[in-house]
Amino acid sequence: MKYIETFREGERINEIFLCKYKQSAVTRNGKPYENVILQDKTGTVDAKIWDPGSQGIESFETLDYISVVGDITSFQGTLQMNIKRVRKAQPGEYTEADYLPVSSRNIAEMYTELKGYINTIKNPYLQKLLAVFFQEDEEFARRFCSHSAAKSVHHGFVGGLLEHTLSVTRLCAMFCEQYSILNRDLLLTAAMFHDIGKLDELSDFPANDYTDEGQLLGHIMIGTEKVGACIRTIPGFPNKLGNELKHCILAHHGELEFGSPKKPALVEAVALHFADNIDAKMETLKEAFANVPEGNTEWLGYNRLLESNIRKTGK
Repeated sequence: MKYIETFREGERINEIFLCKYKQSAVTRNGKPYENVILQDKTGTVDAKIWDPGSQGIESFETLDYISVVGDITSFQGTLQMNIKRVRKAQPGEYTEADYLPVSSRNIAEMYTELKGYINTIKNPYLQKLLAVFFQEDEEFARRFCSHSAAKSVHHGFVGGLLEHTLSVTRLCAMFCEQYSILNRDLLLTAAMFHDIGKLDELSDFPANDYTDEGQLLGHIMIGTEKVGACIRTIPGFPNKLGNELKHCILAHHGELEFGSPKKPALVEAVALHFADNIDAKMETLKEAFANVPEGNTEWLGYNRLLESNIRKTGK
């Protein structure tokens, strides 16, 4: 199989892909065309069908597996496919595991490392709270390890939620070594819990789309409610500590306009926000550069999350 990460400009591709997205559009001259995003386990590639009514272009929909013949071109420094022929693939022609994007890191090793941080938590209430989710609940662990952290912005792959959570926890541990004013137990606990609401905000693969609960409540509220409900089952859990932990989760996006119900009021909430923001932006750049040919330092255009035109650094 020819995977997306190996595509090079000028190649003709004849493979089966998952249609991640499809939308009809019109050129400035009024000619209809189709915007398509193709996906396999190595990533995605933007594609265009410039003549939807031509022979060889058969009907298909989003989340169909499709057999595609197309040419790889470059647009604003990013690879793109010009689809010449397409048909809906038949069962038996493909293996679904080849089309789910997966973390490049070992998922079992990442989860073992994340659980290792629980053993460093000295506060017995916070350690018990973490253990209930990450060590005692096998179904939670299974879902947490297989879920994404986003629909498309960053870490939108199998294991993405785990990879992002581990990275944020690592950064928070580093912050604690540098800044003695931080309560390490509180900050690391908040780091491990900050995005658990995404388990219900986003559906499982291959759809990986917003659920009704996600649209109505969002992962910050969902996660805070999950943590709060568990806290109430732990005898003697200090109310003040519980409120501080929930505040860190509620404030981790930093600003009201970015979806945080509260702005950070605790030093641990500030640190968590910055750790989350650092990892999200670095992964966004990593993913943006993934399909850029080696040595290409052309500007890639405006990136919504970074609010800037971006390009790779020259060697």
